Amino acid sequence: MSDGAHAPLGIGLVGCGGFAEFVLDAVAGLPGLRPAAVADPSSERAARLGARHGVPALASLDELLERDDVAAVLIATPPATHAAMALAALRAGRHVFCEKPLATTTGDATAVAAEARRSARVLVVDHVLRYNPLLRAVERLTAQGLLAPARRFLFENDASDEDLGPDHWFWDPAHSGGIFVEHGVHFFDAARALLGSDPVGVRATAVRRPGGPVDLVSADVVHPGGVLASHLHSFTHAHRAERQLMRLDHGFAETRISGWIPVHAEISAWVDEEEARKWEQLPDRLCELTYVDGFRPHGEECLTVRVERDAGSAAPARGRGEERRVPHHVRAVLDLGGEARKPYVYAQSVRAAMADLVRAVREGTPPVADAAGGLAAVAVAEAATVAADTGVAQPVPHISLEGVA
Repeated sequence: MSDGAHAPLGIGLVGCGGFAEFVLDAVAGLPGLRPAAVADPSSERAARLGARHGVPALASLDELLERDDVAAVLIATPPATHAAMALAALRAGRHVFCEKPLATTTGDATAVAAEARRSARVLVVDHVLRYNPLLRAVERLTAQGLLAPARRFLFENDASDEDLGPDHWFWDPAHSGGIFVEHGVHFFDAARALLGSDPVGVRATAVRRPGGPVDLVSADVVHPGGVLASHLHSFTHAHRAERQLMRLDHGFAETRISGWIPVHAEISAWVDEEEARKWEQLPDRLCELTYVDGFRPHGEECLTVRVERDAGSAAPARGRGEERRVPHHVRAVLDLGGEARKPYVYAQSVRAAMADLVRAVREGTPPVADAAGGLAAVAVAEAATVAADTGVAQPVPHISLEGVA
C-alpha cells in the first residue's frame, strides 16, 4: 500500500481508556495514517493519551468532528455508545473505525450500516480475527481445495473474569449488550467468514452464577446446507487458566486453532497421493498462505508438514455419503511464534484492520470487516440472546441494504 501520492489520513480517537492506548500504539507509524486528536470526557485521560501521541486532547466527539484534520473517527468507547457515535461521524462525512460490536441491537446496527452505504464512507469493525494470519491460511487452503468446506464449526471460550469486578459495565446488558453481543460477535463473524454463509437460525442457553450475573452462554447456530456452528463463552477463569479452541470439521480433515487471539493451528487430513504432494510443498508457501496486508511478520512464524504414507487402508473410505481413497495422513502445524507472541499478533491484527481502512478509503473498494459484516454478527448475537432468554429457537434475520440510496 503506497502513501506517496496521498496525504496521510488524519484519525481522531474518542474514548481514551486502556484499549484506546493499545490501538494507537498498534497503528503508530502505519503508512498513510496519522493521529490528529483524541477525545474523552475525562480531561485527565484525554491529556495523558494526547501527550503520548503528540496530539490535541479534546472533551467530546463533537469537538473531534469540528476539526478539518480529522478524516476518520476511531471509536473506542463502551458498546452501547458505538451506534450513535458511528452515525454522528458518518453524517459528518467521516470514515469510521469502530471497536466491536458495531451496535448492541440489530436495529441500531442496521441504521449504521445503512448510513455507511448512503454516505459512501468507509466503516471498518474491529473484528480482529478477520485479520489473523492463521484464519487467512485456512480460508486460502479451503479456496485452493486442500481443505473441503467446513461442515461443522466449534468454538469454546473459557475466558477470564479476573478484571471484571461486580460493578464492571461488562455485566450490564444495557451497556454491553450481554456476552453474545459484547464478545460473541468476534466468533459469529469468524464462523461466517470460514463457513462462507450467513446463519439462518439459533438455539441458545444462558447460565447465571449463584447470586450474580450471567457468565456462561452457549449457542447452536445453523448455517445453510446443514452446517452447524456451536459457540460457548464462559467468563469464569483466572487469566492463567484461560483456554480457547476453535475446531473446523472438513470431513476427511480437521482444523484446530487455539487461543481467542490465535497463534497456533493444527490440521489433520486424510489425503490421496496428489494431495499429499501438494501438502508437502506448503512450507515453501508460508508467506503466501499467511499474508495479511498491514500485518508485519516477526520472523518466527513456521509451518511444518508431516505426511505418513499408507497410514490407512487403500480401500475406499466413506463418510456422509462421500467415498474417497485416502490412504495417506497429513499433520500440518502453523505457529505464529507461540503464546509469548499473542500480544504481538493482537496488535498486528488491529494494525492490519486499520490498514484495511486506509486502503479502502484510497482505492474505493470494500474493507474485509465492513459494516455489513458487523451488522450480520450483531443480528446473530441478538437472536442468540433472545433465544437464551426465552428458551425458544430464533430465526436470524437477513437484512439487505440494497435499497439504501
